[in-house]
Amino acid sequence: MKIRAATMTSRLLSILLLLFVSPVPASADREAAADEEPHPDPNDEDYSGMVYVGRMDENGRRVGFDMDNGIKYIFGTSFDETHKSIAESSLAHAHYGPDVEHDIADRSRGKTREQVLHEQRIGKLDLSQGPKPFGWFEEHPLDGGAVPPRVVRVDPFFIDIAPVTNKEYGKFVRATYYETEAEKFGWSFVLSSFLPNASSLETAEVDPEAEDWVATDKAYWRNPEGPGTSYKYRENHPVVHVSHRDAAEYCKWVGKRLPGEREWEAAARAGHYGPNNRTLFVWGEEQTISVAKEYANLWGEGSFPWENRAEDGWRGTSPVKSFKPNAFGLYDMTGNVWEWMRGGKHKSRIVRGASYVDSLDGSFNHAATLGARATLHGTTTTGNVGFRCVKSPRRRVEHHWIYENELDSGSQLVLEDADGNRQFPQYKQPPQLIGVEDDEFDEEDYDPTKPRPDERRGKKKVVKPRTLTSDEL
Repeated sequence: MKIRAATMTSRLLSILLLLFVSPVPASADREAAADEEPHPDPNDEDYSGMVYVGRMDENGRRVGFDMDNGIKYIFGTSFDETHKSIAESSLAHAHYGPDVEHDIADRSRGKTREQVLHEQRIGKLDLSQGPKPFGWFEEHPLDGGAVPPRVVRVDPFFIDIAPVTNKEYGKFVRATYYETEAEKFGWSFVLSSFLPNASSLETAEVDPEAEDWVATDKAYWRNPEGPGTSYKYRENHPVVHVSHRDAAEYCKWVGKRLPGEREWEAAARAGHYGPNNRTLFVWGEEQTISVAKEYANLWGEGSFPWENRAEDGWRGTSPVKSFKPNAFGLYDMTGNVWEWMRGGKHKSRIVRGASYVDSLDGSFNHAATLGARATLHGTTTTGNVGFRCVKSPRRRVEHHWIYENELDSGSQLVLEDADGNRQFPQYKQPPQLIGVEDDEFDEEDYDPTKPRPDERRGKKKVVKPRTLTSDEL
């Protein structure tokens, strides 16, 4: 790769050359993979308190990593009706048979195996509306979901059946002496109607974007509404007043990670992936409190934030597993608490799922649909945001061949002037080809079908980096 930089004070141009280790052709990669151990069978892997989300075969067994075993579904807001125009064929997976490893049928149409897999995994970019800035996300005004809905794909994963509870988070804090960011800052946001002392509202500072949330001194996960309150009778409630970092540190401690929002929504929709069976809520399409109260902890019909009639039995957070699960057996995928997602920007971290302060129709706060989405600053801690963790299935370590451009197989910084003359820093010797010297080469004996002796390069087998290509900008 060449990076050219022109200076204003000299006629000579200095160029920084980084000579990287160059990849070998795909055929060599397949040669390197020939000796690999088979992928672990995902059917042999299970974790307590977690559910597997991935592609199943006709017998209900998990599809292995030797095939495309991810999930395709329609991601985005539940209100946008354009999802109905997406064809079911767009969600279909490639045909699998004895020739699946070589993609013979696709190569006959002029596509390589890599091109086919790339299209299967991420689809095609729609540039019809012009380029968008990095991080662009168009959201629906009611539930905050992506507009318009689109087909996405996620790799298989395991996900916690319920949000992390106060009891579970307490074990982490006692074992690691971890101090949450709410403790470090000395305050956290509490809903105004939950304050033990209503007179404090007269002098309290509020969130400028959500005036019903009050900055309360010494409120954190152990004192959810501030001094004088306790989590002791709420040990099975979701832990709250945790920031994005607090959540990520817990997941790391238990050997897991935060979910990506596409993973989370795939789990929340629980098989309702296509235009014909995609639903507005986890229980279906019915938008009534009498049905919703069986599945989700939401605000209800009362006036927010002072009147909560507790139709579902709770005015604040509720114990996990208090409501009916979705088709995958996952609890609280709608309501109770928002859940932190990995990714996003520090000033705009993603939360999904809605909480006990949200409504069915979006008349106040967010509409608690399966597409419900919001963003918060990464350091935000509040009484209605928690999290759950996910874990990726085990996969084999894959290798591929690389060429050695240098004797030390490293990178070399090279200065080049406008005439193409190269100068190498004295601290490192210039790269040399692995082969014979130029003066030993006889042009008469040269076979054009084979590499020249002075152009032969050594190669070695190294661990293949696992990368994910995404069209989500």
